[in-house]
Amino acid sequence: MDAVPRRELTLLDSVCLIVGIIVGAGIYQMAPDIARGASGGGGLLALWLLGGLLSLCGAMSYAELATAYPQEGGDYAYLTKAYGRWAGFLFGWIQLAIVRPGDIAVMAFAFATYAWTIYDPLKDGPLACSQQVYACLAVVVLTVINVAGVRQGKWTQNLLTGVKVLGLAAIVGVAVCAPQGAMAPRAVEPLPASLALILVLFTFGGWNEMAYVAAEVINPSRNIVRALLLGTASVTVLYLLVNGAFLYTLGYQGLAASQAVATETVSTVFPAKAPALISALVCASALGAVNGLIFTGARISFAVGADHRVFRPLGRWDASTGTPVRALLLQAAIAITLIVSLGSFLNAILYTAAPVYLFYLATSLAVIVLRRKEPRVERPYRVWGYPFTTFIFCLTCAFLAYSAVRYKPWIALAALGILLAGIPLYGLSSRRLRASGEATG
Repeated sequence: MDAVPRRELTLLDSVCLIVGIIVGAGIYQMAPDIARGASGGGGLLALWLLGGLLSLCGAMSYAELATAYPQEGGDYAYLTKAYGRWAGFLFGWIQLAIVRPGDIAVMAFAFATYAWTIYDPLKDGPLACSQQVYACLAVVVLTVINVAGVRQGKWTQNLLTGVKVLGLAAIVGVAVCAPQGAMAPRAVEPLPASLALILVLFTFGGWNEMAYVAAEVINPSRNIVRALLLGTASVTVLYLLVNGAFLYTLGYQGLAASQAVATETVSTVFPAKAPALISALVCASALGAVNGLIFTGARISFAVGADHRVFRPLGRWDASTGTPVRALLLQAAIAITLIVSLGSFLNAILYTAAPVYLFYLATSLAVIVLRRKEPRVERPYRVWGYPFTTFIFCLTCAFLAYSAVRYKPWIALAALGILLAGIPLYGLSSRRLRASGEATG
């Protein structure tokens, strides 16, 4: 008999997982572009606060689903219960083939972008080669750690999350010591506010990851809700503090025109050491996101494999390590393939955007569907402000999916094509399931 997931994740582990995945490299790379979409310093902070509140609306919907159905797979389980096996299968397929390996590749590229500035053993070769090697190594090393066991994976996550939070707190502390508005004003090209909001919500992406490991959380009826709300709220406060530090040190125009906002902020006090310090901090942030994505992503593939014969090899939990080894290894292989073929984190972001928000939309609507379909299921937590908060997040997801398609239609169509390729796979899985039932019946 195959082993099953064990409840080993405490509230601290769960919060660290959420914060570690959300706080990647986006806060460093996108803060200037987001500032260009605001009217000034006050508008910028309001934009970040709005992103946190919208994410909190989504987190509350997921909290209800995760506590009512505390099992591995997250969205996969909820979509299956709400709409049928086909919906869960397509979600699992798109996560396995595109979204999760693409997200891992994005953060691995972010790590590589800064890691090579600290040490580049291939400095005589092409830059892209160095970055791809670093990105692949990050995926391999962190996958090996997670294959070794849940404890190793969660301890690594807790350590990296602690480092990145302390690093961001240090940036805020440096800003307090820096002269106000140290950077000279520079002209900037404005950005549409709608696009700035998309970037803000991208930097908040990852709060839903708690749902994928619900079967491993100790006391899930209480800790899942606490972790989702505490994690999302903590990141919102952290982002507001960091952007406040950027504004105080560089000024609004200096922030909006910055090419390396964290480095320029720290340089006002430590001009010689700033580049290396910030590069190390971004590396730790990106690695924390990669580790969290690896940890949770394999649980989706495990859940799909446990239910569908086409992916049955992935649905096995290794008794000796307490992890879904096969799902972890396949996930790493696909992520490495994307790193080699896509070549940059921007291509990976554009490749995954539309399907991600469409499934966010479907899962949020599942709160409404399952309340009507399964009214007798115990719900330890119910969404505050229902149904308005749920509808607000649903509208946000629809807007972001539309914006992604409008901005890069061919990339969105490519993702849609891969999603539709899952339909014949589901048909094959269903026929095998019926054949197996007839053989044993």
